[in-house]
Amino acid sequence: MSRSILLQLARDSIQEVFEAQRTININTLLQEHPLLGENIPITLNIFIQEELKSSYSIKQKSNSLINNIIIGAKKAAFENGDILTTSEYLDSEIELILETPDGTISQRDEAIIVTQ
Repeated sequence: MSRSILLQLARDSIQEVFEAQRTININTLLQEHPLLGENIPITLNIFIQEELKSSYSIKQKSNSLINNIIIGAKKAAFENGDILTTSEYLDSEIELILETPDGTISQRDEAIIVTQ
């Protein structure tokens, strides 16, 4: 199953920290997906085995959606609560909640490695 561009961006943001290098090309993503430039508040939740591990919200409309997702993912994973380990990341589900003018939109991504 393919992951939405928004959830992939959240995952890529966390992976940038693990890899200690910048891999996200913001300009290219904005050209391909202009809606990422809109000012949309977000909440990003990280779940491990259905339990909320960490959460981060950006409620002000002062930054673009792309920046909110990048910042929100990194803060939820590494600054807001326990630091996410690599193995936890692989087992984690990520939920992204957007507060749009038309209402709330929520997407949730399953773990990369699904354990039985």
